[in-house]
Amino acid sequence: MAALAIVEDLIASGALAVMVVLPLLEIVLRRFIGVGIPAEGPIVQHLVLWVGFLGAAIAARERTLLALATGTMLPAGAARRAAHIAAAAIASALTLLLAWGAVALVQNEREAATAIGAGIRTWVAQIALPVGFALIAGRLVWTADRTWWGRGLAALGLLAAGLIIRTPGWLEMQPFTPWLVLLVVAAVCGAPIFALLGGAAVLLFMSEGTTPAAVLIETYALNTSPTLPAIPLFTLAGFLLAEGHASSRLLRVFRAWFGWIPGGTAVVCAVLCSFFTVFTGGSGVTILALGGLLLPALLKDGYPERFSLGLLTASGSLGLLLPPALPLILYGIVAQLPMEDLFIGGVLPGILLTGLTAAWGVRQGLVAGATRTPFDAREGGRALWAGKWELAMPFIVLGALFSGLATAIEAAAVIAAYAFVVQTVVHRDLTHGRDLLRVFTECVTVVGGVLIILGVAVGLTNYLIGAQVPARLLEWTTAHISSRFTFLLGLNLFLLVVGALMDIFSATVVVAPLLVFAFGWIFGNHIAPGYANANVPKRKSGLFNVTILLPMIASGYLLQIATADATRKAMAIAHWVTSAFFVIAYVVHLLTKKNGGAPAVSAGDPRRDAGRPTGLRE
Repeated sequence: MAALAIVEDLIASGALAVMVVLPLLEIVLRRFIGVGIPAEGPIVQHLVLWVGFLGAAIAARERTLLALATGTMLPAGAARRAAHIAAAAIASALTLLLAWGAVALVQNEREAATAIGAGIRTWVAQIALPVGFALIAGRLVWTADRTWWGRGLAALGLLAAGLIIRTPGWLEMQPFTPWLVLLVVAAVCGAPIFALLGGAAVLLFMSEGTTPAAVLIETYALNTSPTLPAIPLFTLAGFLLAEGHASSRLLRVFRAWFGWIPGGTAVVCAVLCSFFTVFTGGSGVTILALGGLLLPALLKDGYPERFSLGLLTASGSLGLLLPPALPLILYGIVAQLPMEDLFIGGVLPGILLTGLTAAWGVRQGLVAGATRTPFDAREGGRALWAGKWELAMPFIVLGALFSGLATAIEAAAVIAAYAFVVQTVVHRDLTHGRDLLRVFTECVTVVGGVLIILGVAVGLTNYLIGAQVPARLLEWTTAHISSRFTFLLGLNLFLLVVGALMDIFSATVVVAPLLVFAFGWIFGNHIAPGYANANVPKRKSGLFNVTILLPMIASGYLLQIATADATRKAMAIAHWVTSAFFVIAYVVHLLTKKNGGAPAVSAGDPRRDAGRPTGLRE
């Protein structure tokens, strides 16, 4: 087992290292010779398969696969243990069905004899899919319990999957309700998210007589998409920063320049967390990297413990809208939108969120009488000089991307290599090969846990689209909902539930197509008639007020009933931010209403009812 673990770590980490090197060589050769590396792009794209699925296998080995927290809410003891075994049994069965579909995909590609380039057969790269799923299925059983009888019970899931593989026809035309109940039970017991999403897709396809290979085709297509390699590359840069002493240097910079204002340390916390999350891609990694530094600093300066914990928890996600944050990249992939446009569109909202959170910190600093750091120009200069390498990273990425010198993948490789050189050569924070292997392995583990969810989620999305679920949802909505306010309320409730149960990456893949439908409904039934009626400013501001009203009310309500200190502080910050948005939008709404916006349309003008649905009224 130990030898297999070492081999896995070396292969996955080596694949990630090659993903960094190949785009760099492509840039140099293209620049100075005019000829790039043959099939460099497809090779890097297919290396994502190995990084993702070996990383997921490592995550299963380390018991860090992303799962719902419902299993941990069960009473400790026999009930939780039984739930763990049941979740492992169901998840291992569904994973083995996915492995079966992956084997069929590899066999078909081998018969087709296609190549990704440079003489490399496609099926060779695809082997990562069945190998990864098979390893995960076995490890779900092995880690189900510490006793052999517990593992034996979990292995019954593999036996059930084997029977289904042997006679797959009996699932055809069977009702899906029993399988839905099984998936709900697995979710409550704490089964991994990828098994729930992938299992739902597999069972839905098999109930219609389609093999699980249909899911794996979509999984393969997503994991080899041209822009997806940016996710592991940017994540590697974030992990290199987190594992070195970059956080200490950046804290020194921001504290020297912002620590003198009221609430200076809280402002530093918001800005620094926002900066870090841009590269780590998730609030969890940011909190792990910075929490040990920022929490003692906040407490030392006199901030209440509840506020400090809430601020750190909320600040971990502030940078998710700033370029080149990973959720922006993923949404661009799923929605097929230009990444550059998403980067530009996320700047102002990201800065606004960070600014409002910092303003909350200023207010708390004044109330608590927190200690300030006197401004020292010399210290500020020294701190800037010490942190210059890390501070330059966003400018390097955006400069390489928008100047046309590098593609998105090449820019990600540049910043990963830059972070590697800064942490190993310039600052020498990571000097031992063992440290580097650990950093690469941890990065691969996190990336794998996310990419496997993305891969199977897009298979479920493909089924929903093929079954015309969005179209049926549109038909039902048009027939039963005439009020845009009711629609927006339901949409916000739906997104609230999704955000509570799923991570941001898998939620983006599953929900993005539905959001396209939702915003299309809003445009067709509200915004388009608004343009026809020439009341554009008024309608836009009113729509934003309605959208922000629900999270403002929900956060205020949770603030009143929450008992945990960290939860209360997090809800207070969320309520402050959403309330500020609401007030600003409401003032704009009143001003546009007062000024009239665009010229009004008379009652007899035929434009008044142009494009207005008959069932929608003011």
